[in-house]
Amino acid sequence: MLELAIGIILGCCALGAGAAMIAGIGPGIGEGNAVAAACEAIGRQPESKSDVTSTMLMGCAVAETTGLYALVIAILLIFVAPRIFVSILMETIGR
Repeated sequence: MLELAIGIILGCCALGAGAAMIAGIGPGIGEGNAVAAACEAIGRQPESKSDVTSTMLMGCAVAETTGLYALVIAILLIFVAPRIFVSILMETIGR
């Protein structure tokens, strides 16, 4: 019974980490759209290249933070959370 409970904990942590990494898709799509729009804007008005480029880089940096947060959550769910949840389980059942 204990092995089943630990297996469920590990499985749920792995599923949670996988679900968290789905958030990595959003920044890739958003940054691709931002770069495409910046290239289009520079093509229309080449003299505004520096303003468009700096704004695009700032937007890409902000968009990338969501992917990094998702990576941190996934790493915590894989390496830290199972140990914590198993220790809580052991305390609960008295072992």
